[in-house]
Amino acid sequence: MKLTFLQTGGTIDKDYPKITKGWAFEIAEPAVNRILEKLNLPFEYEVFSVFKKDSQEITIEDRQSLFEYCQELKNDKIIITHGTDTMIATGLFLQNITNKLIIITGAMRPERFANSDADLHIGMAIGAANILEKGVFIAMNGLVIPINQAKRDLKTGQFYQ
Repeated sequence: MKLTFLQTGGTIDKDYPKITKGWAFEIAEPAVNRILEKLNLPFEYEVFSVFKKDSQEITIEDRQSLFEYCQELKNDKIIITHGTDTMIATGLFLQNITNKLIIITGAMRPERFANSDADLHIGMAIGAANILEKGVFIAMNGLVIPINQAKRDLKTGQFYQ
């Protein structure tokens, strides 16, 4: 198995500002690199940054660009790290890619935080990639959900089916 990880931004990739007197987090290098470094993975993987945006700032043009990027990849198992606010919308946009497995995941707290859920979600996405064949899924909150069944409770932030 070979996995391709695509960074689009979101909370999972947020890092402390690199400027003095900065207060806003910035989207940095793919957090998945730090997570994967800790693991002794028995398969090949590659990591690419498609764009680095808060998911509320993702445009239709960004989604089209991501769609084309996924279609052009030789690999058919893709994990996309994404902001939680619009990951369902992006997944629905990508659902017409039928010849690949696409799993979208992210985090409620930046990977840099000690209490981040990023490791869990990346691990879930990797596990799902080992057993699922094709389609678009969300891997969040201990669940792997087909995109056309994914919902989000806006009060708790949790994803459910």
